[in-house]
Amino acid sequence: MTRDRGGDDRSVGRYVSEELRDRYFEACEAVMGLGPMPREEVDVETDFGTTHVYLHGPRVGPDARTPVVLVHGAGGNSAQWYPNVAALAGRRPVYAVDTLGDPGRSVQRAPIHEPEDAARWLEQVLDGLGLDRVHLVGHSYGGWLALNQAHRAPGRLASVTLLDPGGLEKTGLRFYAWIFVSALGMVAPVAIRRRLAAWLDQPVLVVPELRAMIWSSLRAFRIRRPSPLPLTEAELRTIRTPLCLLLGERSLLVHPARQAERLPRLVPTARAEIIADTGHGPNLDHAGQVNARMVAFMDAVD
Repeated sequence: MTRDRGGDDRSVGRYVSEELRDRYFEACEAVMGLGPMPREEVDVETDFGTTHVYLHGPRVGPDARTPVVLVHGAGGNSAQWYPNVAALAGRRPVYAVDTLGDPGRSVQRAPIHEPEDAARWLEQVLDGLGLDRVHLVGHSYGGWLALNQAHRAPGRLASVTLLDPGGLEKTGLRFYAWIFVSALGMVAPVAIRRRLAAWLDQPVLVVPELRAMIWSSLRAFRIRRPSPLPLTEAELRTIRTPLCLLLGERSLLVHPARQAERLPRLVPTARAEIIADTGHGPNLDHAGQVNARMVAFMDAVD
């Protein structure tokens, strides 16, 4: 499946060429193959472009539990959920969304620079999927999208699960340094990559399919989106949706101990846990543990 980016608008995410885009899609399929393949793919039209969604698990119906919607991190796509979808889709429909502005099969046609626009886009996606109530799960930038949704448009949310999310504090230089060194590690010799993967808590460097996909995306796609601002304490206090916050013990995006204390204090419906021996990707490093936490949380909410 291929698509054009809809013109030369430099304010939206876009592929630099059809050839590099198609190579990237091949790399994405390889990562998807590490987990269960989706039973269906659909496109949802929104004011900001066409959003591509992958469906796993049972169909929505009287015997199915509340659906799960997955929102990946910046620079990624729905393939990143390969360690998680099987556990989540055991008894629930699961919808993995390729966010607009990131490399994936969605096609952005209008910029999404403001938090209000991000909430409106996601609300339109849920509406287009016919979902009245969902468990929303977000990792990293997807965590900011989920937190922003809980603040600005919580009406469809049964719960929100935040996996080492953005939106809790300003992104510091240490996180950008981690990204830069991780990118350099992708072209390092195998032995050095393994040591870097352990030092950086960066599983991407030792999973060949993930490494190929990320490296391909860096060449193929141009992201056009400013870093999201963290929610203020006043904004966090407005949230009434049940929240589950799972942080990596060695996260460089947030200060785990600080946020594990702070969010439940500001949001009475929130619970927080620090996942030991991991950094920014607890859902990759410790998929079994994180999957069990997510399933138990959603079951308790239901």
